[in-house]
Amino acid sequence: MPKIKTHRGAAKRFNLTKKGKVKMNRSFRRHILNKKTTKRKRHLRKQAYCSAANAAVIKKLIPYK
Repeated sequence: MPKIKTHRGAAKRFNLTKKGKVKMNRSFRRHILNKKTTKRKRHLRKQAYCSAANAAVIKKLIPYK
């Protein structure tokens, strides 16, 4: 079997945990921050886990991570 190419865009955005969950950074943190509350921005700093439906697709894109 040939090797599977890693999707480089996905590899830069997602990581896998030991148990196989997909970790990601949250969105809405780049610009237009003055209308967002401090609490909201603080919570956006934390990493999140993908839903099970999206995780299956992402795992195919990053097979060797």
